[in-house]
Amino acid sequence: MFTELNSILNASPDSFTQGEFILVSDRQSDASFLIHHFLSFYLRARCRVCFLGLVQSFCHYNAVGQRLGVSLTQAKEKGQLIFLEGLKESLSILIPHENNTEHQAMNFLRDPAVGLRSLYEFVRSGLTGSGSSEEGAEEWGPPVLLVDDLSVLLSLGVGTGAVLDFSHYCRATACSQLQGNMVMLVRCNGDEEEDGDEGSEWLLKGLSHQCSLALHVQGLPTGYCKDIHGQVEVCWRMRQGDGQHTQKKLFQYKVHDKGASFFARGTSSAVL
Repeated sequence: MFTELNSILNASPDSFTQGEFILVSDRQSDASFLIHHFLSFYLRARCRVCFLGLVQSFCHYNAVGQRLGVSLTQAKEKGQLIFLEGLKESLSILIPHENNTEHQAMNFLRDPAVGLRSLYEFVRSGLTGSGSSEEGAEEWGPPVLLVDDLSVLLSLGVGTGAVLDFSHYCRATACSQLQGNMVMLVRCNGDEEEDGDEGSEWLLKGLSHQCSLALHVQGLPTGYCKDIHGQVEVCWRMRQGDGQHTQKKLFQYKVHDKGASFFARGTSSAVL
């Protein structure tokens, strides 16, 4: 958990906005450190977290979490963390074997026609705690959905429209119905002018209209610097009257082994 970022976002594990959709994106950089931040943040806040880990193993997330002061293993054992290991789940679908006890959250890999319904049902069950209300279970705070990263579904053959529909249903459940939060990472590998990454560009634009807070990570315009790893644009979207007020702040950052430093670069605001 990065205390400087908490100060920028005016949030802490004891006090944070509920019903918020936070969109994390990156371009020619790596924003995964923000996913690790929000994971440790919400675990410290005693939220029930449903985490779709589509790009790394549980061991990877747990190792980073330990450096940030949280144990994902303990959180799973207590029922606070519901974790989908996308790599392992994909293998169980593509290479089925006897006595396979894995759930079918990613069965769209076998039959694209079924869409993302099963994945959404996994999310809904994880957020509501369906089937885990045994007597004596701990009470958790508002539920949180984390996805690392949503654009992986595009590379697995899911259409942009289907992914946007999935995010819409997840947001309706997590943010509106349950008054929890949702954090999703989307990656755009190329330049904005290039056409080779059109799917993720449309996905990013679609999600940008839904979110209340966006953090966009990119490399420095001047190129590599050993003291500064990149810059992150923080964008708050707030309803004001008949329009939407957008405030932006730009920070440079440097990631350390157990944290990150942020340096303010400028501010801008506009009414859309």
